[in-house]
Amino acid sequence: MARERVQFVCQECGLAVPKWLGRCPGCGQWNSLVEEIQAGVAGLRGAEPARSGALPVAITEVDGRAQRRISTGLNELDRVLGGGIVPGSLVLVGGPPGIGKSTLLLQLAAHVATNSGAVLYISGEESLAQVRMRAERLGALTPGLMVAGETNVEGMKEIIGRVAPLVCVVDSVQTIYKPDLGAAPGSVAQVREAAADLLRVAKEKTVAIFLVGHVTKEGMLAGPRVLEHLVDAVLYFEGDRHSLFRLVRAVKNRFGAADEVGIFAMQAGGLAEVGNPSASLLSQRPAGVPGSVVAASLEGTRPLLVEVQALVAPTVFGNPRRLTTGLDNSRALLMLAILEKRVGLNLGLADVYLNVAGGVQVEEPAMDLGICLAVASSFLNRPDRLQSVVTGEVGLTGEVRAVSQVEKRLREAAQLGFRHCLAPAGSQAGGRALAGLEVHEVATVSEALHLALGTLKPQDGS
Repeated sequence: MARERVQFVCQECGLAVPKWLGRCPGCGQWNSLVEEIQAGVAGLRGAEPARSGALPVAITEVDGRAQRRISTGLNELDRVLGGGIVPGSLVLVGGPPGIGKSTLLLQLAAHVATNSGAVLYISGEESLAQVRMRAERLGALTPGLMVAGETNVEGMKEIIGRVAPLVCVVDSVQTIYKPDLGAAPGSVAQVREAAADLLRVAKEKTVAIFLVGHVTKEGMLAGPRVLEHLVDAVLYFEGDRHSLFRLVRAVKNRFGAADEVGIFAMQAGGLAEVGNPSASLLSQRPAGVPGSVVAASLEGTRPLLVEVQALVAPTVFGNPRRLTTGLDNSRALLMLAILEKRVGLNLGLADVYLNVAGGVQVEEPAMDLGICLAVASSFLNRPDRLQSVVTGEVGLTGEVRAVSQVEKRLREAAQLGFRHCLAPAGSQAGGRALAGLEVHEVATVSEALHLALGTLKPQDGS
């Protein structure tokens, strides 16, 4: 006879333990264990193991022809997915509330339904009338887009089998449940098992399934970490919902490059792709203002020029404040220490505020030189006299280290009309010069500040 079994599962790593503990022994997180009730299975001792009947084959005999990808109708989203939707893939789309996840997926669904084949949109949070209202606003009304309101996984599988769509959108994974599990919808067990069932459906029926996932207050995807391991791709929505731009970043992608970024602009008719993101992000940049520097970053395979803003002001408290937006805070604090020790800027009695304009998040080490130059420019109240683009990683001894794919960054700067670029020494070795762009190779932070601000001697940072 079946008996219920109680266990405690960590919401962060998915580790199951027989009793409650204050701290998870797997990931070390506090108060992350939740109670989970599972139905036991009688007669396991003499049960026969399940057999699928599939026999192994030589890898050379596996059909290696690439499956035809399905276009989403948005080039930026196709770029993030690695060239389009792969049939039979399971994609998790996460982001904070109101960022545009459902809007983007409904636009995707309408385009695929119009141009490629049937699409099924399963809503577990909104009524069908609410979904239609959004579709009307987005201009996404098309007969090929089927909608259903369902939260039971077994019902979802039956609907998918009946409709046989090319693409299926499930909004959201936190609302679906398996009836044979005693846990509530959104719990660790339900999210894990429901996603595993949908993964099997995607592979067996060759239907691409998109799962909408919520994020926690820390910005991580809600649910067990195994959910991210199950899916083929994890896409994160980034950006402030009060700002114009939205970024979709591929954190994991089995069919393309990870860390690839697509940039969209929120408009009345939905999300519109930004064809030239560097020009859009720099369109409102003030010229000749201290504390404003353009840095060349690389997001996936795309070069991106962003404006790094710094404000250095005398502190009125005992402890100076350091606030960053759009940058790695730990990396920014490291740059401030290097400026104090290697360059001699007295930042110990000053508040420092750093921001990347446009609401984008950039954490690449190549931003180091841009952070240093922006802080020094604001501290000394001197603008960058060259109006240059900067790129380079800064080491603890004040040296400027090489960055990857520097030629792509230089080409992007030249296309936008910049005349000067500060780059690590050896950046043009073996490369060709770009018309109209003068590259100043620097070996130390002090040398870069001397060229841009004209106030520090190059040997000061040695």
